[in-house]
Amino acid sequence: MTQGQFGGSEIWKMIAEELGKHGIDLESLGGGDADPARVKVVCLCGDLRDTVRELGANARNQVVMVRIDEGTKDALDAWVETGAVKSRSEAAALFIAEGLQVRSKEHEQLQDALRDVEEAKSRLREKARDVLGEQNS
Repeated sequence: MTQGQFGGSEIWKMIAEELGKHGIDLESLGGGDADPARVKVVCLCGDLRDTVRELGANARNQVVMVRIDEGTKDALDAWVETGAVKSRSEAAALFIAEGLQVRSKEHEQLQDALRDVEEAKSRLREKARDVLGEQNS
């Protein structure tokens, strides 16, 4: 990953400089010839206040059952212990929302692909009606 890949942008310079202060050199990750797509820099705000506020402002009436490992359960419990969240459920919802924000680009790509699939299915059903007649739809 090089500065050139970001067009020499000021954002890249700020990120590289800040990470450099912590001993992280993005240029050297992966041994120089690494595939740049394998290195991902994610910038998050310093705290989770906005996401916590959003959780409180929106109804959480959808239930999703997940199985998690012991370490993840312990981490969720630690967040509950701090008082930052009221329950494991709220902690999980918080980090799911954060994860979806971090992966929003990939989510958009998946949504685009799903739209393409739905359009193809619609064309297939239309073609089947043309071939087989309306009574078989």
